[in-house]
Amino acid sequence: MVRPAPAPVRRQAGTDTLPVRRAQAAQQSQGIQTLLEAEKEAAKIVQQARQYRVQKLKDAHAEAAKEIDEYKKAKEQEFRAFEASHAGTTSTTQAALDKETVGKLAEIDAVFAAKKSDVVNTLLQRATQVNPQLNRNLKKVQA
Repeated sequence: MVRPAPAPVRRQAGTDTLPVRRAQAAQQSQGIQTLLEAEKEAAKIVQQARQYRVQKLKDAHAEAAKEIDEYKKAKEQEFRAFEASHAGTTSTTQAALDKETVGKLAEIDAVFAAKKSDVVNTLLQRATQVNPQLNRNLKKVQA
């Protein structure tokens, strides 16, 4: 199919299209300016949102650090209280162990004194009584 050629535009004498084009250009320029202003405003809003988010993160971090410090202090106080309540028990236990050790040492000394002479006599008897015997692994060599 062949399309017909567009009809030529006829201009009337005395009509000038320049002011119309200037008006259209002004409207387009004004539209572009409006879009640029809207873009700047949107960029400001995005920047404010980013700053708000960063500030909220900083606040949350500070709040978390504060809660951690409070929890740490509470646990340290709890530990000190536990340590103080059991500190007396440690000294009492140490005294009981010392007393038990002294008693056992006294018992060992008494047994040593009682059996000292028997041990010395047994050692002397074994050292002075020599009963020579051939080793059981020794075999007679036949000649």
